[in-house]
Parts: sequence; structure tokens; C-alpha cells
Amino acid sequence: MDTRQLAAFVAVVEKKSFSQAAERLGVTQPAVSLSARALEKRLGRQLLDRSGRRVEATEAGLRLYRSAQRVLAAEEQLLDEVGTADGAALGGRFELGASTGPGGSLVPILLCELQRLHSELAVALTVADTQRVVELVAARSLELGVVGFAPRHRSVAYEPLFVDEVVLACPPGHRFAGRTVPIAELRTETLILMQEGAGVRETIEDELRDIGVRLREFGAKLELGLQESVRSAVEGGYGVTFISRAAIEGALAAGTLAEARVEGLEPAREIFVVRAAGRAPTRAAQAFLALAQQRLG
Repeated sequence: MDTRQLAAFVAVVEKKSFSQAAERLGVTQPAVSLSARALEKRLGRQLLDRSGRRVEATEAGLRLYRSAQRVLAAEEQLLDEVGTADGAALGGRFELGASTGPGGSLVPILLCELQRLHSELAVALTVADTQRVVELVAARSLELGVVGFAPRHRSVAYEPLFVDEVVLACPPGHRFAGRTVPIAELRTETLILMQEGAGVRETIEDELRDIGVRLREFGAKLELGLQESVRSAVEGGYGVTFISRAAIEGALAAGTLAEARVEGLEPAREIFVVRAAGRAPTRAAQAFLALAQQRLG
């Protein structure tokens, strides 16, 4: 069976559109449509329901979709193994995505170290919100993603990578620096928030909810997007913020930020690796994961 036809079929099922599948694969829409019809003719089954606004897989189509994922994954692994036989150096291009938290701190360092260890390997990092990273991994535009939470998606699988500690960051010399602060005292300080949907903010909201407190009760007037934005505001002396400790380790060491704890809270979040379901990891992906596990425990 022609794996190019299978790849076109998988793209249509995942994108629910012939045109979007063609865009993903870099071919024309008629070529994708012909591939799908050729599969239907060969198997003697209708695989796609074209009657609605979106293209949907039939029951037989879903069965083929699951099997096709395994076939394509096996083909990818075979090509990777053949291309790097006889102990050849790790080369090619490794494309990874990360959400803004890990993508702004740990992941770039890991990728730089990976490339230094494997000088023939080219690496590229895409930083976006978690949902976008997951979509790109599902579409196989990125081989792996590193994200701060795991939204449900039928075309990907998640694996825990490490636990990310969340702390209260404040300017150096601030009255909170190095202390464990009661909730009542935190209410008297300007609290700077990340935007809704940010992984750290969701972690803090869950922690506060567990002790019967709502984040809105703090009356925060500053909501400044993601980690880099709130970090800059705290360094400028405009308030305090909850943030990933990994994202401010350099600032803590340099003395431009200090950290504090909040009484009754022990916030942490799990960071996940996300990969397309059924996709076998290449040698570059395996090397990245081995390095991450070695460095992050």
C-alpha cells in the first residue's frame, strides 16, 4: 500500500478538510482527494463522509486511521534507522515546540546542550501557547512538544517530564523576600497576574481553591500576559507575582529578584512531553528526552 496515500488520508481525518490536509502536506487539494478515493476503491469501503461542512471519517475510516498511524510511524522509524546506520553521527533537523513557561527557560538550554553534544544536528524551537503546540504536534509539524498542562486531544499522547515549582517572586529587599507570607498579608500587596489560561495561573487558582480562597478576592488590577511580562514588572518594582521558579533561577542568582512562600500553599505543576499518537521517536527525539531526564531527574 502506498504510504503517501495513507499520509494524505490521515491528514484529512485529522484536519477534517481536504484543503487543510493539502496545505499540511505541501501538495494540491485534488491530489489529496485522488489519494483518498484510490484508498476507498482499493478497500471497497467508504472511508470519508463528505456530506457535511467538515469531512468526517466513517467507521471503516476510523479503523484505517488507527492502523495507518502505526504504519506511518513504523516507516518513519525505519527511515531514521537506515539513515543513521553504522553508528553515524546524529544529524538532520529536530523541531520541538514548547509552551511559554518551559519554552522561555529550561527547554532552550536543553536544546543548546543537545546541539553542542551533536554538532551535525540542527534544532529549532517554536514557542506558543499550549493548545497551539499540541495542535502542531498532532499535525506532525513538530516532533515533540513540552507543555505545562495536558488538554485532551485524540491525536496525541502525554508523558510526565518533570515537576515545576511555583514561587512568589518579589523585588530584592522587599518585605516578603525570603519569608513565608500569610494569605492576609499577601492581600495587602499589589499582585500581578498572568493571563487566564496560563499554566502557572491555573496552578495557583487550584491551590487557593483548596484552602477556600478565590484569586479574584485579591482584587488584582494588573494582568500582564505571560511569564516574561510579569517578571519584568516585578523586577521594575511594581508588585509581586506567582511564577515558575525555573523561569527566574538566573534572576535569583543575579539578585534582581527574590522569592517568598505563601502560608498554606505548596504550588507545583507537572510539565509534560507531548507526541503524536503512534509516532515512533527519532534518534534526535530520544537523545533530547535522555538529556532532559538526566538534567531534570
